Amino acid sequence: MCCLFFIYKYCFYACQASLHKSNKSLINMYQSVEISVKGDDVMRRISWIIAMVLCFSGLLTACGPKDAESVVKDLNEVVGDLESYQGSGVMTLYSGETPQEYKVEVWHQKPSYYRIALTNAKKNITQIVLRNDDGVFVLTPSLNKSFRFQSNWPDDQGQVYLYETLVRSIVGDNARQFADEDDSYVFDVAANYNTHSLVRQKIWLDKENYSPKHVAVSDANANVVVDVKFDKFEFGTKFEKESFDMQRNMSTGAGQNTTPEEGNTSTINEDVNTPEVTVPESGDKDQGSDQPDQPQGGQPGDEVGGEVDPDDSATLAPGAEEEEASSELGDFGVIEPTYLPNGVNMKDEPTIMETADDYAVMLRYEGTYNYTIIEARPQDRASSYAATTPVDLGFTIGMMTTDLPQTLTWFDEGMEYRITSDNLPVAEMVQIAASMQDQSGK
Repeated sequence: MCCLFFIYKYCFYACQASLHKSNKSLINMYQSVEISVKGDDVMRRISWIIAMVLCFSGLLTACGPKDAESVVKDLNEVVGDLESYQGSGVMTLYSGETPQEYKVEVWHQKPSYYRIALTNAKKNITQIVLRNDDGVFVLTPSLNKSFRFQSNWPDDQGQVYLYETLVRSIVGDNARQFADEDDSYVFDVAANYNTHSLVRQKIWLDKENYSPKHVAVSDANANVVVDVKFDKFEFGTKFEKESFDMQRNMSTGAGQNTTPEEGNTSTINEDVNTPEVTVPESGDKDQGSDQPDQPQGGQPGDEVGGEVDPDDSATLAPGAEEEEASSELGDFGVIEPTYLPNGVNMKDEPTIMETADDYAVMLRYEGTYNYTIIEARPQDRASSYAATTPVDLGFTIGMMTTDLPQTLTWFDEGMEYRITSDNLPVAEMVQIAASMQDQSGK
């Protein structure tokens, strides 16, 4: 009996110890599971918080202010994807005695179709610059005249109202200044136009789509010379097939329903490839002895290219006949430039040149540069000109001959103007032409 008692007691304690150990293991297992569950929950919460922080940071980066480099990168992408655009606004020129306003309308369609309409807001006179597969045209519908160039314009010349020109100025200036103003990004960059009088420009771009809102071009004294304010600018415009057709633009620009009569429009540089304009250096006295003889340019409709000798090209009205000739010119008047290069003076009084069909006035200047200015009322007839390249004068597009002596020709308010010289730089010609714009005839 005693043995059985001791055996029973031993088994009881052994089972109790085993149960205790099992319970302890279960408790430890539960505790470890509980800790693991709590750890996973904490990790999930931490991961969620990190994700939220990253998303919020991304939103702040996307919606926050941009720096110049990020905007320039975006501009390159916009231009790279550019298919077409249409813009309009008001351009104000401060180069003359009084500011002059022009309505500007710009159309562009990839790859190289352009239509620019410049309208004198006061006088309602429109000139159209057109580029299509046939070349570059300068159209004056009110005079029923068109001039054609073979040129890379506007690739080789910047225009203040062309989007590509503005973006090229921003991207190409590594010393650009940048500002974030309200709903605009503002860049202050170097001006890259065909005149030394324009030095800097400020460009305001819309933050939403980088469309231009305002452009102000200044001279060396920080005076604004050209100011363009866009009231409309849209990307992705759909144009009609005839939007860039020359005859269509001549008709609509003149307020006609039919195309102009054959032979009434002038053609300039027909099928001639024009090289880049080489600006003569100041004081260059090369008379172009190796150049071929230049045609005379004294009569409206004749070829441009040579300085005019009134004895050979027209009959001068002497003495009392000058007053009679002046009265017959009506509102013609004589427009004298308000700007003269340093060291230049008028040589003598304006000379009236008269033929059976035409009247013209010639002004001579001498000094640091020697040049003549011809003013005439053009006849409505076909004419042929020497090889030329277009030059932006701000208020219109002029035609520059490529050989010496060079002649800059432009039309304004029904008048034809020519500056001819063998040593006057193109930049000076442009400034002289701008100073003659909207002057009252004497």
